[in-house]
Amino acid sequence: MNFDQARSRAEELTAAILDLQEAYYRRDSLLVSDAEYDELMRELEAIEREYPELQGADSPTQAVGFGRGELFSPVVHAQRMFSLDNVFDDDEMALWVSKITASHPQAQFLCELKIDGLALNLRYQQGRLVSAATRGDGVTGEDVTDNALLVPGIPRVLEGTGHPDLVEIRGEVFFPIEAFEALNARQAAAGEKVFANPRNAASGTLRQKSEGKKDAQLGLMHERLAGLSMIVHGIGAWDDPPVATQSGIYQLLENWGMPVSTAVTVVDSHAGVHDFISHYAAHRHSVAHEIDGVVVKVDQFAFQKELGATSRAPRWAIAYKYPPEQVTTKLLDIVVSVGRTGRATPYAVLEPVRVAGSEVERATLHNQDVVKAKAVLIGDTVVIRKAGDVIPEILGPVVEARDGSEREFVMPTACPDCGAPLAAAKAGDIDLRCPNANDCPAQVRGRVEHIGSRGGLDIEGLGEVSAFALTQPLEPAIAPLRTEARLFELTVEELFPIVVDVRDPDTGQPKRDPVTHEPVRQMPFRRKRQKSDPAYDPHSSVFGGDEEWVPSKAAFELIEQLEKAKAQPLWRFLVSLNIRHVGPVAARSLASHFGSLDAIDKATLDELSQVDGVGETIAESIVEWLRVDWHREIIDRWRAAGISFADAPAPASSSEGPLVGAIVVVTGSIPGYSRDGAEEAVITAGGKPSSSVSKKTTVVVAGDGAGSKRTSAEALGVPILEAEKFELLLRQGLSALEL
Repeated sequence: MNFDQARSRAEELTAAILDLQEAYYRRDSLLVSDAEYDELMRELEAIEREYPELQGADSPTQAVGFGRGELFSPVVHAQRMFSLDNVFDDDEMALWVSKITASHPQAQFLCELKIDGLALNLRYQQGRLVSAATRGDGVTGEDVTDNALLVPGIPRVLEGTGHPDLVEIRGEVFFPIEAFEALNARQAAAGEKVFANPRNAASGTLRQKSEGKKDAQLGLMHERLAGLSMIVHGIGAWDDPPVATQSGIYQLLENWGMPVSTAVTVVDSHAGVHDFISHYAAHRHSVAHEIDGVVVKVDQFAFQKELGATSRAPRWAIAYKYPPEQVTTKLLDIVVSVGRTGRATPYAVLEPVRVAGSEVERATLHNQDVVKAKAVLIGDTVVIRKAGDVIPEILGPVVEARDGSEREFVMPTACPDCGAPLAAAKAGDIDLRCPNANDCPAQVRGRVEHIGSRGGLDIEGLGEVSAFALTQPLEPAIAPLRTEARLFELTVEELFPIVVDVRDPDTGQPKRDPVTHEPVRQMPFRRKRQKSDPAYDPHSSVFGGDEEWVPSKAAFELIEQLEKAKAQPLWRFLVSLNIRHVGPVAARSLASHFGSLDAIDKATLDELSQVDGVGETIAESIVEWLRVDWHREIIDRWRAAGISFADAPAPASSSEGPLVGAIVVVTGSIPGYSRDGAEEAVITAGGKPSSSVSKKTTVVVAGDGAGSKRTSAEALGVPILEAEKFELLLRQGLSALEL
């Protein structure tokens, strides 16, 4: 893989991972299994190791968590919460242990179960609980204190004595398997949504808002919260713990009345770690809650401190992920779904089966060649595996179970959504695509959903359901959006009449009532008229549209959020135009370099390809996209709606200051500075900030988690300045390198 190919693939992986994270965050479920998600991350990590200059600070490999929402007040953690790096087999675990013992021969290892739940940070002041917050992005989480107080096992006041002025106690909130099954049974009986797995249920339950709920709804909410449990697995801020080990902390926390796991062992070698992992691999279903692996930590705090952390994970802890489980079920059908890029993807429709803690009934088959390679027939008994999420992978058929009624899958020749002939985009491509990119409803739906995603314009309320409603409503309503061009012209009056089939999120196929077999339909932007609403006025274009119905809160909020989105920075609009290969990294570089879409439009292919993080492949994609008439219509209509496609001019480097003429790369965590703040400080001092290390780089400022950019600087002989000397550099310039 050459550099341009690596860059293109890194962009694709970044966009895919951000989409999956967004799907999890907005819908409390991943669109792929843990194993598939991990494979994408590992591929991206491998590319970034080979080409360190492709690893931007906004790469998913450098991020902690999926960010936080806007439903709850923000809480800044007193000490940062990290994610964990993963290993997937015993050789990788042995290598990790050997690296630890090479530098710390006396290290001992605490082994505990990796609970499949929601991380929670409890802050106690002088023994009293003052806040409970989700992990969020590791720095700032969501305040869920009121809900956490209703979770059994979380004490309002710590027992015993010797409580510090401030301590953060961290753990995992989860539904025990029995409580989860009882919850889903109640949900189904009430005609409510059932949860895919205990992790999703825990997240959805703890992140409920009580405002506006009636007494009966509050009762159900409190009942669900009472079904949760918590097990603590560490601490955050604590000035001077009276014990020297992780295991010692657990004993102390247990004395204070905190719920601590009994499945914890301290060992002194890889053999002990291996035995613990092997035991629970064989007995994982005997545990009262779902687990997806084992966490191994260096037990001694002194060694933890010396080992430190990267930008996203501690070096003194690792998560061992168990291999996906396997079960068998019936392959009922194979249907084809078209995505936002036009790619036609076969999906397996499975007889529902419970595996790894959740019920599954869909699996992607990628393309027609994969279907052939797996040699599955519709009607087969198939072997599937998954690692705790929604969509499993089909491994193959149980041939001996065939009875002759099975039939081959035939890939359709036409798009199931618009009827256009399916074809490969270019010679040699395996995937078939719908060429009707302009107004194929499936592609428009996918693009609109992408616009609303966290990596796009981050529009609250513009997700999968609303994107579908805007592009494929039923009669008598007409789809408001034939393409995304009119997105910012939408009105409440257009939203009000929409009626849509409820669709399966994986295949796009209509859902049917299990009793009547009629399509399940909904009206997402209207609600029943209440007595408190304005009186019916037949002359009103909105409230007079129907005596019985009025526009819902969701309709008004979507229009409001679309208006707010017009103020988003240029790079987000570049991502939202759905230009192939243009993900967040390339978009940021383009926005920073050119400042406006007009300037990008006027740039030559060579000028575009010279931009840091762009290259020839992305440049060609941009030029090609801008040549298409209906793409131009999108730009024109969005402009007419009030979008400028331009950023405020970036502050130019000062002509005076200690860093005049210097090219400075700031990487890793710099105390007291955000990424943007550090770059602005360099500009103010007269220097030029850069996102990549090259022979032209004057100095690299490296904080915790500097990673590949520090390595690149060492290889190129570029001077490296530690983070604590950054302010000295700003004041004294390059003379700081000599101090």
